[in-house]
Amino acid sequence: MTEIDILGYAVNNFADIGEEAFALSLPYWQRKEYGKGEFYNEYKNVCKHLGFILDGVFRTYYINDDTAEEKNVFFFSKNQVVVSYKSFVTQTPCNYYTESMMDSTILYIHINHLKELYQKSHQWERFGRLVAETAFNVAMTRAEDLMFHTPEERYLDLIQKHPNIFNNVPLYHIASYLGIQAPSLSRIRKRMMGK
Repeated sequence: MTEIDILGYAVNNFADIGEEAFALSLPYWQRKEYGKGEFYNEYKNVCKHLGFILDGVFRTYYINDDTAEEKNVFFFSKNQVVVSYKSFVTQTPCNYYTESMMDSTILYIHINHLKELYQKSHQWERFGRLVAETAFNVAMTRAEDLMFHTPEERYLDLIQKHPNIFNNVPLYHIASYLGIQAPSLSRIRKRMMGK
């Protein structure tokens, strides 16, 4: 399966985009490789691309103004979309950094090309709506997880969504995402492995 085939399968699976409609997008997708530590999007930059991750992991984080501490907000991994969604949709500067945690490869499309596809095809319009609904759901779920779920529940959810995360992301980044300190994460992992 080529990379474009993988993307086509994912897009069809996600938004029921048929071959004909997907073919409209073929001239627009571009491949990009990121080294560990490279930014997909930076703070105060406008996000102009929506990416599909072929391989790798990205984290979205902000820096606390008072403590200068990095706080991880989202992880994106293989076969997921990576985008600073609010910045992408509103074309305004982003409040976060999105950084590659390892060597990563994506296929990306520019917002102007995506908007062209919306004009040409109802299937692509539906894709845009579903991406919006997914982004909203991810953001709300994340906020509710921090309010209503225990660190153990957040840990289990993270493992379900990103099964290989512990192979690719340092523990202190995972602890930051879970809203706990690294020693607490180690205790949770030990407990979970004992079950």
